[in-house]
Amino acid sequence: MAVAKRELRIGLIGTGFMGKTHTFGFAAADRVFDLPYALTLRAVADRTDALAAEAAASFGFESSTGDWRAIIADPAIDVVDITTPNALHKEMALAAIAAGKHVYCEKPLAPLAADAIEMADAAEKAGVKTQVGFNYLCNPIMLLAREMIRSGELGEIRSYRGVHAEDYMADAANSGGFRVDPAGGGAFADIGSHALATAEYLLGPITAVMGDHVTAIAERPDGQGGARRIEVDDIGRAFLRFESGASGSLEASWIATGQEMQHEFEVYGSKGAITFSQERLNELRYFNAGDPEGRRGFRTILSGPEHPPYGRFCVAGGHQLGFNDLKAIEVAGFVRAIAGEQPEPFNFRAGARIMTLVEAIATSSRTRAWVEGL
Repeated sequence: MAVAKRELRIGLIGTGFMGKTHTFGFAAADRVFDLPYALTLRAVADRTDALAAEAAASFGFESSTGDWRAIIADPAIDVVDITTPNALHKEMALAAIAAGKHVYCEKPLAPLAADAIEMADAAEKAGVKTQVGFNYLCNPIMLLAREMIRSGELGEIRSYRGVHAEDYMADAANSGGFRVDPAGGGAFADIGSHALATAEYLLGPITAVMGDHVTAIAERPDGQGGARRIEVDDIGRAFLRFESGASGSLEASWIATGQEMQHEFEVYGSKGAITFSQERLNELRYFNAGDPEGRRGFRTILSGPEHPPYGRFCVAGGHQLGFNDLKAIEVAGFVRAIAGEQPEPFNFRAGARIMTLVEAIATSSRTRAWVEGL
């Protein structure tokens, strides 16, 4: 007779795009993976009771509230999941940590590196587990790319090029909301953080940066019939130096007209190269410099059961995983970390590291100088 699993009860704060995505992640992970806990969608909070109740009915949560503090205070909740605007992460996470709850928080972890470090310190002192939402890193193809780099299959890594570009802020009539807050806002913090996380995941620590931030849309509506001056970057670029000796560059833009999800990288080594695009997230393009003349060219490696945990979702290659599947993989890793079966996949300390890099690039842009010693 099977032994019933202990419940891990989830409290979600925020029911927008990422709140819904996290819910899909919990629901799928509970069924796709053999997890040490049974995941229960205990309670959801939003700005009003009505919004929260609507989300609870739609997402399948047992209860709802218009006060996020009720999620923190509920003794029947083990994990607090935060998908609110960036500036709210710190207060909510610190309250959850103080209550002894594990915390799952969307990126960027906090508007400022100092805030993110404070959050990481608090979690480590309290002994709770944490996770920051960088689910692109959970792609089996991304793991394959890292293995090819680390095994020496590409030879000495010489250069790296990464980009994360979208167009959700390309319209100057878009007020921007919390994203244009001078404290921690801007394209590099919002989506460049993904590009930075990918770069370090693949090539290891970045030790020096030279940044350049551009504000292309100087004014946006203030929501009250007037205009507000914009100080944050619409486009951020950086040259990188890695501890390994490789060099590279990154670009982040939220005004890239026509781009909906251009999260891409290129890695060039002495023996070969790989390239990847999130819009074709089940494919890795590979060039082998050892191929004979007349037979050289990039080949496409398709994701399949040979690239765990793809096989948990589908037994046939080429049938493809999706964005929400990556979130389910992320959830599964976090749940196993809570159970003590593995280290935290991308905890608050790792999230604080990304914000340190974001701020270093912003500092470099202001001072027009390299920032080293990272």
